[in-house]
Amino acid sequence: MVPFFELLIPDAAVDFFTRHPSLLSLLNIAVLIIASLFAALVAKKIATPLLNFFGRHAKLRWFDTFMKNNVFTKLFNAVPSFVIFWAAHYFSVWHTWLLRLAGCVLVVVFIDVARMINKSILEYYETLRIAKSRPIKGLMQIAMILVYCFGAIVIVSILLEKSPLLLLSGLGAMSAVIMLIFHDTILGLVAGVQITANQSIKKGDWIAMPQYGADGEVIDIALHTIRVRNWDNTIVFVPTHKFLGESFVNWSGMTQSGGRQILRSLLIDVTSIRYLTDEECETLRKIGILKDFIDEMCPREGSRAFEPQDSGLTNIGAFREYARAYLRSNDNLRQDMMLQVRQLPQTQYGLPIQIYAFSKLTASVQYESLQADIFDHLFAVVGLFGLRLYQSPSSYDIRDVKIGENN
Repeated sequence: MVPFFELLIPDAAVDFFTRHPSLLSLLNIAVLIIASLFAALVAKKIATPLLNFFGRHAKLRWFDTFMKNNVFTKLFNAVPSFVIFWAAHYFSVWHTWLLRLAGCVLVVVFIDVARMINKSILEYYETLRIAKSRPIKGLMQIAMILVYCFGAIVIVSILLEKSPLLLLSGLGAMSAVIMLIFHDTILGLVAGVQITANQSIKKGDWIAMPQYGADGEVIDIALHTIRVRNWDNTIVFVPTHKFLGESFVNWSGMTQSGGRQILRSLLIDVTSIRYLTDEECETLRKIGILKDFIDEMCPREGSRAFEPQDSGLTNIGAFREYARAYLRSNDNLRQDMMLQVRQLPQTQYGLPIQIYAFSKLTASVQYESLQADIFDHLFAVVGLFGLRLYQSPSSYDIRDVKIGENN
């Protein structure tokens, strides 16, 4: 057969290239490469309008995602390989290397297409409702690692003209080394599968993992790392497999339940606890939410002089009842969940009166504001019951003591 380049030059120049066969071969190869690239360009120019026309009329979301990522147009990058395959037999010297080149380019093209298909599938999946509870990014990354590994094996087998199975058998003998290299990848894969199956973490969840400085929203779940945006807008990268071997807190259950726990205590100075007098009962009777309670515990008949067998009413008991009634009247608290005001064991800092309730407001700003409002009120009203809050002596207290001694 007549080489390609001989068809494109005058007869006068044929003798020159005949005397320099290596130069003629290089020129033929250059013409072949240019022709193959031109064929790919023509194929894209013809196919792209047809694909756009189909996309406008089909109105398929997955097809639009594939078009956006150029999945179909990248397939035409394989055209040069097919042209080289067809023309390789014209080159007696370079025949084998051209076939190898075409084979390697074809594998690289299909790896690139597979990468874009993987990306498109993941983007389309992220638009589905199930994506939040069933993330597949880690699995898709594993799939791409397998594609890369398989592609590399095929390319090496093409260059060496050996069977891929022979190379795979050699890799089996290096399994220990492979396990060492892909240790984190394998752990990440196992963790990703279990996270997806158990739905222990989802994008958008609020998690806390103090040992890694993570306390915020999960923004990405990948094969090797899980990204968490903390509330101060810092980003923490936690290895995926750490979520299997170490503890963490997922606050999504709180958000889904619609109730966020309020659990704080007021420390009461025990020396201020005593029985109420009749006058104090009359004063507290004027508080609307306490009236029925005071009427029951402090009847108006007779004197309220304390007798050992009399149960009486203490100021701490009246305060607990007031706090309970106050919480019951708060529309921002869940009345269908646990709500109580309880007394904890006495400590060296006083008697803890614990507020145990659930807020309807789960967002941090609104939740903290509600909690502050509740305790602002309780701190302010505790003095009406003749109670004092415990506070360690401050420099101001010590100064007052010294001034009193000097006087």
